[in-house]
Amino acid sequence: MKADGDWVCDRQSFVGDPVTAVMRDDRDGSLYAALNLGHFGVKMHRSDDAGVTWRELPAPAFPAVPDATDGPSVSMIWTLAAGGADQPGWLWAGTLPGGLFVSRDRGESWALNDPLWQDPRRSEWNGGGYDNPGIHSICVDPRDSRRLVIGVSTGGVWMTGDAGQTWSMGGKGLRAAYMPPALAFEPIAQDPHRLVRCAVAPDVIWCQHHNGIFHSADGGENFTEIETASPSAFGFAVAVHPSDPDTAWFVPAVKDEFRYPVDQRLVVTVTHDGGKSFTTLDTGLPDQPSFDLIYRHALDVDDAGARLAMGSTTGNLWIGEAGGTRWQQVSGYLPPIHQVLWV
Repeated sequence: MKADGDWVCDRQSFVGDPVTAVMRDDRDGSLYAALNLGHFGVKMHRSDDAGVTWRELPAPAFPAVPDATDGPSVSMIWTLAAGGADQPGWLWAGTLPGGLFVSRDRGESWALNDPLWQDPRRSEWNGGGYDNPGIHSICVDPRDSRRLVIGVSTGGVWMTGDAGQTWSMGGKGLRAAYMPPALAFEPIAQDPHRLVRCAVAPDVIWCQHHNGIFHSADGGENFTEIETASPSAFGFAVAVHPSDPDTAWFVPAVKDEFRYPVDQRLVVTVTHDGGKSFTTLDTGLPDQPSFDLIYRHALDVDDAGARLAMGSTTGNLWIGEAGGTRWQQVSGYLPPIHQVLWV
């Protein structure tokens, strides 16, 4: 940010490379970046100097399958998450296809979580936006690092209380309108687009689902559908205020055949009362037809809950001051933005 308060892009890394996930580890300040280089494969990098320099690390990979010529391979690292304060060096990665990987040495090596991969119910997972199912959300409980909640598209909400040794399904109350009525509330049929957990109230989890907005007050076991959202309950991104579990932001869009803002008008919506009502935020956002779509990880709120960052598929980047009530465009010339992150 310049002295006059204008935001600018002041550093670039991996120019021309598709970056699919980034993460800042608050435990030691390191940054991680996952790349998808197509023919050259998935890559992982770490920076220990705030992004000035980067070092390539091994990327998560599925174990070789004996006597198999065509075993699974990681096609994309969709999300990264740090372990708890009592797990120095622990990192989690969710991939396409739907593998959950853990590193215990700051990304120097990775291991597939075999109990989830071998769970017989995984055969019921299906592709959502991609041909294969994938893990896009990993929520670590700050009170107990062994407790994780993950989101699978499409495969529902999964939970562990022992760092992945055993798994159970949560997500009761999620509704899949694309299923036959008798299966609409089947947990494994759900397509959560994004799960976020409130830092100070970890039992509160907000879900932007393919069929609406949902709220959990018991750590993801049960959800309640929020039916007051306007102009649409469809979208991909959600951010929750770090110290106010009743405040969450969303970016509504059109479904199912199309993917663009409702009425071609890009807005952000916010609830301050747990979903009872929503306010539309658009000051500083485009006042002309817009086709910006905000991906799952492309909306983020800072640690104070005061500023938001948002990036779109058309390469637009905005900063939302005062809780998103005033937006400023930082750039309109970037590649498609997969993730934004306050560091």
